[in-house]
Amino acid sequence: MKKICLPILGMYINCLAAFSQTADSTSYQNRKLTMDESNIVSSYYHQNGNHSAVTGGIGTEKLMDVSVAFDIKLSKYDKKYRKHSLDIGIGVDHYTSASSDKIDPTTISSASHADTRIYPSLNWTMENDRRKTTFGAGASVSVEFDYTSLGMNAQFAKTTNNKMGEFAVNVQAYLDNVKIILPIELRQSGSQTGHHHDDNYPTVSRNSFSADLSYSQIINRNFQMMFLAGIIYQHGYLSLPFHRIYFKDGAGGTDADAIEKLPNNRVKIPLGVRANYFLGDRFILRGFYRFYYDTWKLNAHTFNLEFVYKITPFYSITPFYRFHIQSAIAYFAPKGEHLSSETYYSSNYDLSAFNSHFFGAGIRLAPPKGIFGWKHFNMLEIRYGHYIKTTGMLSDIVSLNIRFK
Repeated sequence: MKKICLPILGMYINCLAAFSQTADSTSYQNRKLTMDESNIVSSYYHQNGNHSAVTGGIGTEKLMDVSVAFDIKLSKYDKKYRKHSLDIGIGVDHYTSASSDKIDPTTISSASHADTRIYPSLNWTMENDRRKTTFGAGASVSVEFDYTSLGMNAQFAKTTNNKMGEFAVNVQAYLDNVKIILPIELRQSGSQTGHHHDDNYPTVSRNSFSADLSYSQIINRNFQMMFLAGIIYQHGYLSLPFHRIYFKDGAGGTDADAIEKLPNNRVKIPLGVRANYFLGDRFILRGFYRFYYDTWKLNAHTFNLEFVYKITPFYSITPFYRFHIQSAIAYFAPKGEHLSSETYYSSNYDLSAFNSHFFGAGIRLAPPKGIFGWKHFNMLEIRYGHYIKTTGMLSDIVSLNIRFK
């Protein structure tokens, strides 16, 4: 796992705090730009399995990913007592993938076995406490070798007069470009050679548009609920060009017959409900259910349960469990089961029928005098999860969340 240098980070946070202004002593809210908080989230992820889509539905799925994300939240009030918040973030993922290395298995360790993704973001929100409304907008960018994405979002929320409920809508758009990197045996002579960083690969577009609606309600002092609904529309190149396909009536042998081919349009509809129940001062029960349907005929149900136990008001542990079950898309078949006469085909086991279990626990520390007595370092959370998929894939993830305020 990538280490975080806390002393240097602490010096950086202290510098930010030193240049932030303190609250005004006048009757109106602070109009100076101040730093509310900053967060660092780091994780280490490892998986293994034997159904890689890169090699046609069989072969290693071994992958390791290390990520670090950092964000700063700034705020100020204007002359109309509206709170403006600015969230500036940047994240970096680095992964190594044995399956991606099989795009060109003739190399000992081609450059495709590893990549780094960088994803900065900027989000602004304006809260009007008098009107009980919130407006927001933001933008993000994600860049890696074979994929770039430009994201935009806008949001609106309205709180009820008694402040017991809130309606929110969030719309997003992602404009993506995908490099067409074919398996080595399907490349034309003289083009797309095995030199990963020297080729001028053609690109195709993939666009996604979504709208999410939610309504949250405080039922009583112990019970809160939220209802969620959304719609996502995707258009463009929705396949992956390095996913091999082996036909039942194909040429046979080790070379692929074709690459994955999926429709250029997809509509996704998720519906969910979330509930929190406070069992006294020490226990919180969190539940979540989601139903999912899309036009590729994939149906899914997800159940999630968390149990928070507060050892003290400032220290808690959270065991959790998630169960997921889904059907296969209409275009999935294992290696060697597709026919060349079919219009669409995929051997990606993420699109197959399977059940999965994800379970683990987290620990959260938020002492009033700060972690290690440093009042600006006010929260530390560590979580571990283990994932089991009925296709044979296993994975583990450890995450660390640090907050300075």
